[in-house]
Amino acid sequence: MITESLRRLRGYAVAGSLFEPAALQAAIDRLGFVQADPIRSPARAQDLILRHRVKGYRAGNLERQYPRLDIEEDYLYAYGFVSRRTWRLLHPRRTSKLNALEEKILKAVLEGGETHPARLEEHFGRKRMINAWGGNSKTTTYALDNLHYRGFLRIVRRENGIRLYAPARPQAEPLPSAERLKGRILALVNILAPVPEKTLHTLTAPLLRRHFPGFGAARTVLSDMVRAGELRKETAEGLDYILPAVKMPAAEAPPRVRFLAPFDPLVWDRRRFEHFWKWPYRFEAYTPPAKRLRGYYAMPLLWGDDVIGWANASAAGGKLRVETGFVAKRPSEKNFKSELEAEIESLKEFLMIG
Repeated sequence: MITESLRRLRGYAVAGSLFEPAALQAAIDRLGFVQADPIRSPARAQDLILRHRVKGYRAGNLERQYPRLDIEEDYLYAYGFVSRRTWRLLHPRRTSKLNALEEKILKAVLEGGETHPARLEEHFGRKRMINAWGGNSKTTTYALDNLHYRGFLRIVRRENGIRLYAPARPQAEPLPSAERLKGRILALVNILAPVPEKTLHTLTAPLLRRHFPGFGAARTVLSDMVRAGELRKETAEGLDYILPAVKMPAAEAPPRVRFLAPFDPLVWDRRRFEHFWKWPYRFEAYTPPAKRLRGYYAMPLLWGDDVIGWANASAAGGKLRVETGFVAKRPSEKNFKSELEAEIESLKEFLMIG
């Protein structure tokens, strides 16, 4: 049994994150950030996240409509798609001076406009280097990524999954540092609320050191925001949570089944996941097959406001195959079977199968 305080926070998380489906632009503006991931099993994470929050969403709609949307690709707590309001909070970033190659590549893109990395490789060579993640990257690609991260370039679209670059859009005067700092913290709380205070400290401590030197410790900044009423704090079963200042009315989650992406805001924080739903969920795509407990791309299975298991889905030959597993027993409620079947049909429509 969970306590009433934890059940209330859990209900707040589900109701706040799984809002009434809206148009694509409106949904991204509401979220502020949608995490991206290239694995498709059965679809990319960004598509799986948006399908529950956008009316009539189909896999690939974000990539197809991206050039017409007022959004950017960037890094918040992970890499993904951000609303323009969130993007303004990320720049300017405090970074080192451009090196010689970066200056040359920036000049080439400024003069040539929309640029495919392959065109720059033909001009600047195909040398490789170790990137920040320990992998092997082409020097031109690494330079493009750095220029994009620093705000000199933007992603205009993708071609067969490859990012095409162009000069960044002209910007208004940057927001004051204090406003950007608070805005970024509020953006994190907005998408992950209720977020454990420990998680927020983990996310904001490097943010303060890297981009906002002189603002003190993350704990002090968060405490000041709670004291000023910009955020609020609640405690459930010994764990402190940070929430937006405006309280949402209590709402009971509808008896629906939903398959969630491994990076969905509802399940992203593994500390909160275990506290809310009392079992450990792990993303196992990079786990050796023999050691996987639930599957290569097991998607958490939400039933009402309870994550009770997982689903593995695969599409081949125009057919969708879904296998489910449960932490305890399969629900005995009469409507669970029909709701599970409805979610599988919804997934088929999203994947445009049948």
